[in-house]
Amino acid sequence: MKIAVTGAAGFIGSHLAEALVKQGHEVVGIDNFANYYSAQLKQANAEDIAAAGVTLHRLDLAEDDLSSLLADVEFVFHLAGQPGISATVSLADYMRNNVVVADRLLTACQQQKSLRCFVNVSTSSVYGRHAYDPETEPPKPTSYYGVTKLAAEQLALAAHREKGFPACSLRIFSVYGPRERPEKLYPKLIRSILTDTPFPLFEGSENHSRSYTFVGDIIEGFVSVLERPENVIGEIINLGSDVEMTTGQGIGLIEEIMGKKAKLDIRPKRPGDQLHTCANIGKARELLGYAPHTQLADGLEAEVDWYVNRIYANGLHNV
Repeated sequence: MKIAVTGAAGFIGSHLAEALVKQGHEVVGIDNFANYYSAQLKQANAEDIAAAGVTLHRLDLAEDDLSSLLADVEFVFHLAGQPGISATVSLADYMRNNVVVADRLLTACQQQKSLRCFVNVSTSSVYGRHAYDPETEPPKPTSYYGVTKLAAEQLALAAHREKGFPACSLRIFSVYGPRERPEKLYPKLIRSILTDTPFPLFEGSENHSRSYTFVGDIIEGFVSVLERPENVIGEIINLGSDVEMTTGQGIGLIEEIMGKKAKLDIRPKRPGDQLHTCANIGKARELLGYAPHTQLADGLEAEVDWYVNRIYANGLHNV
């Protein structure tokens, strides 16, 4: 099948594009190499997926023509956007990269008669401070990120409700693993320990709980959509681990794996942060046969190994 993946040079998108190519699909990868973090890190991801056979196109979904790239696609996985909760990113940037981009992509996809399913990738941040709920509960986002990702999700589902457009939305929970973005908890922690520098930790966040989900488990959930799109069209589905761990426990596991304690630098609380998340995945189990299985300790070992040998060994931790 011909499948488009937006955000294909990013953390999760690169793993998905790679997995789809390995299954024999023709993958159209799209990424604009935005400067949210170092383009050199995205370039490293791009090199890895190119070696696997992914064709990557560098373009801006908010401005460039998309029609030729989307010709004859059967599935679109939309992962591109303005990521994360940040006090330094403007609402205008979140609107452009999450809402405008989704609208333009959806408009272009509606011209493709070959399309079988548009998979919008959303986030547990739409639930707000406590993300335990099933998909039927009203979202209560507390950040620009959560608000604009919810808007993008509703654009996709509005197209389904109004025009029968084959769309669904997958809400993912606290994904970690190799290629994780550098500002996220575990890459920052690993870097701090390797370089013997202080690790900034937001006050009280060691008690925040998360259903940390290994990227491989998320990819398995995405790929399962290809096997049963009829089950998910028009649906919102949570994807994540249903095992809850605290940030402090995660830090402890990294310290154990690396054999060294982190030097914690406690910072003021971050506004809009989630206090507790745990993926309610009953619907995913029923509709997709979804069964995440990676233990946090095993996934973190894989992430440490990647960081040490792909990032630190090549001097990419300084970019």
